[in-house]
Amino acid sequence: MITALPRSRPAWQLLPSRILTFCLVELRRIRHDRSELYTRAIQPILWLLIYGETLNHIRRAIPTGHVPYLEYLAPGIMAQSALFIAIFYGIQIIWERDAGMLTKLMATPSPRAALISGKAFAAGIRGLSQVVVILALSAILQIHLNWNPLHLIGAALVVIVSAGFFACLSMVLAGLVVSRDRLMGIGQAITMPLFFASTALYPVKIMPAWIQWLPSINPLTYEVDALRGLLINQPTNLLLDIGVLVVALMVGVAAAAALLGRLARG
Repeated sequence: MITALPRSRPAWQLLPSRILTFCLVELRRIRHDRSELYTRAIQPILWLLIYGETLNHIRRAIPTGHVPYLEYLAPGIMAQSALFIAIFYGIQIIWERDAGMLTKLMATPSPRAALISGKAFAAGIRGLSQVVVILALSAILQIHLNWNPLHLIGAALVVIVSAGFFACLSMVLAGLVVSRDRLMGIGQAITMPLFFASTALYPVKIMPAWIQWLPSINPLTYEVDALRGLLINQPTNLLLDIGVLVVALMVGVAAAAALLGRLARG
């Protein structure tokens, strides 16, 4: 009697489990070396305690309406902290290529999009560690945020999706420049413009007129707006913000997956 061989499952059915697997592989590294999480936590603390507290006492410096500046700033620092973690994620994938790990991962039957997505979501979960730090500090400083659990979960998802996009952007750059040193230079060159050309620190209306169009094409702006809508009840088009971030993530995953082969050959 001939036994029929089990049919292989379609790639789209395997994708979620493969993404989860690659994500867990990335997160295991945190268990072995948590020093990065501790050192990264210093930056948002300094922004809130020094920059935020200083400008909070100069109320006319940045007009935020009836919202105290520290409340206005806290969501922006959440977005900034996740950005700073994710934007250098491409360096890690270049290191994996140099160590021969990337070729082995690409030899598995998993789709390239699963590998990229797993790394992107792992970057997002790393970014959540910064959110926890800022929320704890906000409670200590008595910054009035919306502590509704559903709003906190929504904010966490926004940070994960946004950090995932910026990690994909970093991996796209890695596929283009191939070199670790070049990527480091480009990452440093684009991080601060992304940050300052958003609404993380101040509203658009106080920017020079000739650059007021930049925040509208900056994904970080949509992340910050979504976080402010969820955490300080600031009026925003939440569906638009989330839609832009999801589309940006999907485009980022597709572009990074397309360039993965070039990076492996480099």
